[in-house]
Amino acid sequence: MLIRTDRDGLQHPIASEITPQGVYQDRRQIMKWMATGVAGAALASWAQREALAQQIQKPGKHAALASTRSTAAGAVTMEKVTEFKDASSYNNYYEFGTDKGDPAQNAHTLKTTPWTVEIEGAVKKPGKFALEDLVKLAPQEERIYRLRCVEGWSMVIPWVGYPLARLIEKVEPTGNARFVEFLSLADPKTMPFVGSRVLDWPYAEGLRMDEAMHPLALLTFGMYGEVLPNQNGAPVRLVVPWKYGFKSAKSIVKIRFLEQMPKTAWNKAAAQEYGFYSNVNPNVDHPRWSQSTERRIGEDGLFAKKRKTLMFNGYEPQVGQLYAGMDLKKNF
Repeated sequence: MLIRTDRDGLQHPIASEITPQGVYQDRRQIMKWMATGVAGAALASWAQREALAQQIQKPGKHAALASTRSTAAGAVTMEKVTEFKDASSYNNYYEFGTDKGDPAQNAHTLKTTPWTVEIEGAVKKPGKFALEDLVKLAPQEERIYRLRCVEGWSMVIPWVGYPLARLIEKVEPTGNARFVEFLSLADPKTMPFVGSRVLDWPYAEGLRMDEAMHPLALLTFGMYGEVLPNQNGAPVRLVVPWKYGFKSAKSIVKIRFLEQMPKTAWNKAAAQEYGFYSNVNPNVDHPRWSQSTERRIGEDGLFAKKRKTLMFNGYEPQVGQLYAGMDLKKNF
């Protein structure tokens, strides 16, 4: 089954056809599949990813990235950190494939040097930042954030970067800037799935200005004390911990400051399923599955009881005021 959008006649596969359904279905449903033999392909794919994770034992392949532990409110969770082998082998990065194991297998083709990020739109200081200048713009901090993905899985990852607000302050947005758009690299020569009909390329995401300026929104260059692996969005990505993972754009090459709300990749693909805000909200279900529970990668096995999903991914005390008075079912 395909979802047809009204934009250029493009067709996009639905998420349940991209993601093995064991990721978001409960044990009872999986057992039904096993009884009928339908679960074989999903379980085989799961086993392949588990085998890949075992090959990636620990960090050490990438250059170290010096940082200090952040003291910002909400910046460090006391939950168990996901093992590097799991965080670097189970990824959504559709430019390198739609299966969770594809990015770790395919992203070696990504060329991260030289790299520039262009700033444009409603700012007083537009221009281009070379990666090395962008990294040095502010002191690097380590922040241990939960990451919750819309398919129903989560991780806890020590990210390295600095508040996105530091960059925004540097380029001085004008009074007309109400939104910030992030565009990812879309290079068919180094990204084998760019050009596929899964999404409209390049990958685009956006935040309201006050969201982008929030202290928890992180411009990210590393994880586990090292520079980002390619499959995790090297060399620079966004991490917005209170939103579903797809809001955190990877491999950013352009940042635009806009007066109007930008169209984002998944919202263009299926607006009825993926809203602009995409805050983690266990009370607003995806049209085809519940968002009230989640499975922690590396801890909760395929058949384990899922844990409850927290409002705003557990960051409600820090970010809840951003949405005071908003209907979060309408603005999903």
